[in-house]
Amino acid sequence: MPQTKQGPASTGSTALGSLWKAYSEQTPERLKFIDAFLFFLMLSGVIQFAYCVLVTTYPYNAFLSGFASTVGQFVLAASLRSQVNPQNKEEFKEVSPERAFADFALGSIVLHFFVYNFLG
Repeated sequence: MPQTKQGPASTGSTALGSLWKAYSEQTPERLKFIDAFLFFLMLSGVIQFAYCVLVTTYPYNAFLSGFASTVGQFVLAASLRSQVNPQNKEEFKEVSPERAFADFALGSIVLHFFVYNFLG
């Protein structure tokens, strides 16, 4: 029986397939939801930056506010994800998931207050 050679493309697709399978099977639903929000924020930031580069920067304060809001929200959501991840339980012993979400919500309110004020 002849053996088939796997090229770099099929090895890469196999690796991505096994990575996706492990992610979908082992990641809790709560973290998948946060990951989807992180992906949305990343996509939103890329679109804003591309629009600024390709179309216009006018009004510049609006671009800075929107982009800073996206980046800040991404950082807050990434922090929330690390605090509610069951694998990080030892590192965040004193932080309950409810407390982590309350910190995230308060941080988001403060962030958007400053963003709104920066708009002018």
